[in-house]
Amino acid sequence: MSGSWRWIAPTGKTGAGKASPGPLDAVSAARAAQSGRARGAPKGRDGAVEAVRALMVAKRTARAGRTQTINQARALVLTGPDDLRVRFAKHAVAGLVADLAALRPRPGDIVGYATRIALRELGRRAEFLDDQLERPGELIVPLVTARAPGLLALYGVGPDTAALLLVAAGDHPGRLRSEAAWAHLCAVAPIPASSGKRTRHRLNPGGDRQASHALWRIVITRMSSHPPTRAYAGRRSKEGLSKKEIIRCLKRYVAREACHHLRAPVG
Repeated sequence: MSGSWRWIAPTGKTGAGKASPGPLDAVSAARAAQSGRARGAPKGRDGAVEAVRALMVAKRTARAGRTQTINQARALVLTGPDDLRVRFAKHAVAGLVADLAALRPRPGDIVGYATRIALRELGRRAEFLDDQLERPGELIVPLVTARAPGLLALYGVGPDTAALLLVAAGDHPGRLRSEAAWAHLCAVAPIPASSGKRTRHRLNPGGDRQASHALWRIVITRMSSHPPTRAYAGRRSKEGLSKKEIIRCLKRYVAREACHHLRAPVG
């Protein structure tokens, strides 16, 4: 396709499950191209946010590896010899990792010996991945604090969630034309969707999943311990909204709240 703009239809199904356009999608895309709204500015990869993104990649893969390692260790405990199951089955994660890493297997029963060796190696691997999680985190916190201190001041926003939102926004804050565009990017803004004989609304399926997940984490934290949020959720529940809809509304509010700090000029 010639030119710098490309439209990918997000709705409908054809053949083997591929997306196909609906009439409203086609009209919306054509108007965006004609008016210039479809010509988005690049995120930029030349500043602190790109440094945060690189560190988050290392941290995310370390977390996934640690989770997999602990799951494998628990499975070995449950399927291993009875004495191992009695000793480790009820351990919390931190205690399990430390005790497994400290195992000193002695040759004897071939199955029990091999299982203890495997558990020790998994425990030591989990400890190594703990260090892999800690080191990028130590570098991420000052970068996020320097780039968006106001974002970290919001209730329920920690370094990880702030980092995910910053990465979605990019190094060039001017590319976020409005808080509505930011909400659309985070997949929390309803848009018209064609559905055969009638029209309904859906959320943008092409939004940034990591940013959407960060908003979800903030909302869940607020729903558990933030009095204004708890009061709002209770009121909307009485009005008939489902928990899923309440969370979506709160995510939209948090997106609006965070956008101001993401768009603040870097000084």
